[in-house]
Amino acid sequence: YDYLIMVSLTRWEIQLRYRKGLSNFKKNNPNEDKLRKYKRGYFVEWRVADRIKEKHTKNANYIIDYNLLDYPKMIKENTYENCLDKAVSTPFRVVPYFDPGVWGGQWMKEVCNLDKDKENYAWCFDGVPEENSVRFGFSNEFIELPAQDIVQFRPIEYMGERVFKEFGHHFPIRFDLLDTFEGGNLSLQVHPLKDYIIKTFGMTYTQEESYYILDALEGANCYLGLKEGIDKEEFKKELIEANQGKYLFDDSKYINKVPVKKHDHLLIPPGTIHCSGKNTLVLEVSSCVYIFTFKLWDWGRVGLDGLPRPVHLEHGFKNIQFDRDTSFVYKELVNQFKQVSKNEEITGLHELEFIESRRYRFNQTYIMETKNTVNVCNLVEGIAMRIESIDNSFSPFEVHYAETFYIPASISNVRFVPLDPNGCIVIKAMVKEK
Repeated sequence: YDYLIMVSLTRWEIQLRYRKGLSNFKKNNPNEDKLRKYKRGYFVEWRVADRIKEKHTKNANYIIDYNLLDYPKMIKENTYENCLDKAVSTPFRVVPYFDPGVWGGQWMKEVCNLDKDKENYAWCFDGVPEENSVRFGFSNEFIELPAQDIVQFRPIEYMGERVFKEFGHHFPIRFDLLDTFEGGNLSLQVHPLKDYIIKTFGMTYTQEESYYILDALEGANCYLGLKEGIDKEEFKKELIEANQGKYLFDDSKYINKVPVKKHDHLLIPPGTIHCSGKNTLVLEVSSCVYIFTFKLWDWGRVGLDGLPRPVHLEHGFKNIQFDRDTSFVYKELVNQFKQVSKNEEITGLHELEFIESRRYRFNQTYIMETKNTVNVCNLVEGIAMRIESIDNSFSPFEVHYAETFYIPASISNVRFVPLDPNGCIVIKAMVKEK
């Protein structure tokens, strides 16, 4: 060939095109269920595409950003390499995307200044490199590249050697927002145990999760764990029959309803029944295997498409840990805070989970160490803050309330500067040191 050109699409843009009728690769299935098309992409097409990119990108002459169908943009391969180098030398944000849902709320419309004419917004994916993108500015123009490219081609600089050795080219931490303000409960669900996901789905790690309560109305609750001394078989029987439409499942008989307020942190190790309740804004801090959610009960609803939402009782029953009862929940999963210093405290996650989260409170300049690993952070209190380089290796970077940001492993420490007279609070997640 004379020229080799790589055409780049973010995975969120691919999903949007699936919804509009795009077929899967080498398939003529424009009208197939969007979830089936998405799963085919997630498990097959994107894995193959990553291997093709790994093999050929270095030899490409040009990279085309084709996220805007009527406005493709092209850069040289060395410019593409410079973009990746830039990303791992400074704090950065990904391009967030928002999606409605049957339980979606109104909080993000106001705080994130979204389209007020939309019925609701349920999710904000603001920290999922697998699907988010990163924009790089060029004078009055920008190029938008998949954030996964940074994971794939700059893994050690981005994640750190220790994390790369454990997870390879899979970014292990996910941040996203769940909005149920004036909405509804999420579906009652459970995530697979590690042994189960390895044997059943061939994954190397499972979804380990937590709910950080970014905001909540008075009287808000989350569902977490089972009540003491329940009859397991009766519980299963009633879930089966409720999902057959015989009656509504009586959650109050079996599931703990935990009152929550702003800045609470609920830990959700695999096998724990859970869901967020109405009138909460949850910052979900979890591992990045995010497609394996076994729904148990969806409150008798149908989806936005008018069809019943799927449940996964067979998988779910094999993973529910019945010892995660009321005493366990309040002893080990609710607000397990440990003060480290005046400004810093450990908030989780559970000892069964590989992610550690820390919270920083500061009303003046504060120096934070990264421990040579990627730090995923969110400004959970305060109008805005600025992140500064200790050695002037990157330009000051400003972050606003509820925004997620990354500090690559190549940066050993940063200076947090509050831009709110009342101070700021940051929640940070990183992979635990073994």
